[in-house]
Amino acid sequence: MLARSEGAEVIVAGRNKAALEQAYDDPGITADVVDVSDDESIAELARRVGSLDHVVSTVSARARGTLAALERASLAQSLDTKVLGPLMLAKALAPRMNLGGSLVLFSGVNAFKVNVGYLGVAITNGAVDYLTRSLAVELAPLRVNAVSPGVIDTGAWDALGEEGKQEFFAHTGSTNPAGRIGTVDDVAHAVLFAMTNSFMTGMTLKVDGGEPLV
Repeated sequence: MLARSEGAEVIVAGRNKAALEQAYDDPGITADVVDVSDDESIAELARRVGSLDHVVSTVSARARGTLAALERASLAQSLDTKVLGPLMLAKALAPRMNLGGSLVLFSGVNAFKVNVGYLGVAITNGAVDYLTRSLAVELAPLRVNAVSPGVIDTGAWDALGEEGKQEFFAHTGSTNPAGRIGTVDDVAHAVLFAMTNSFMTGMTLKVDGGEPLV
């Protein structure tokens, strides 16, 4: 919505078009369909959108758990969704992007801070960080950057239950240097900066309240 407020015409795409249409009730936002695990779905999206200026990939699949609890299938899904999916998006969409365009991927704080129980998340996000830099070189002058959020107040933590989520937020907010958890607006402004700063590429913006420092 922030990009829309800046005058952009926006296409949002995911597996559930109806849900996107309901979430983004704005005449300047068009909902479309894509499954990043399906190359033909990506190719069809590319044909429909034509030329474009910026692409932001927020797809994610988390493989949480200690080493003893991790399963190959969940790790494969995590890497396929958050690493290979954006890679194939870049392959299909980069040739259609206008001069001065950019691609923004999503990494995460566990690429830079080791926590027991987040091994699968860490290696997935670490791969996104390296993918960002590799694409920035190969796709130049198209700019490629990433945003690495820390703990953000979104539905991603609802599985903890309301009480568990609030306890987790309180603990995280009291221990990181920023003194709070992040908001969706914090992340949105970082994405907009990555899209519009024409002299930045191959960078990962850490929007994590300084969590990896402590």
